[in-house]
Amino acid sequence: MNWTILTSLVAVVPSIVMAQVHWERYSIPQTGTSVDIPRSIFTEHAGHSDPYGERFTTGDGRAELTVQTGPNTDRDTPAIFLAKNHPPSSIQYKRVTGRFFAVSGYKHDKVYYSRCNFSRGLIHCVMIDYPASEERDWDGIVTRISLSLSGK
Repeated sequence: MNWTILTSLVAVVPSIVMAQVHWERYSIPQTGTSVDIPRSIFTEHAGHSDPYGERFTTGDGRAELTVQTGPNTDRDTPAIFLAKNHPPSSIQYKRVTGRFFAVSGYKHDKVYYSRCNFSRGLIHCVMIDYPASEERDWDGIVTRISLSLSGK
């Protein structure tokens, strides 16, 4: 077999898979949180997330997506909440505004990504964990999920 052709095919596969992703809007009715979820990737329901939300995994369990909402009882800003809940040493990427934060980093052989939007006393979040070896393949998916997160 020609290894050049095989290598070229392997490099194209993630793009083809990404083009075939089936997206659905997931909502938490109690809080108004909503987000686009790639249901053709996160096919398994993995339980509830407290106080409001759901967890999803890939069929093989290699990646996990959590959507959740909770009260901002301390009335934290995104920067204060982030400082209280994420050790700075684990963060590789950080963006903080007055309305949201987004962070990512590495934990063992996984990449974690978290985005939380703050509105009306609630914190609306998505958390995604996926294999570090597939980081580039996940970039577009994580971006769409992150940018689609909203809450009332």
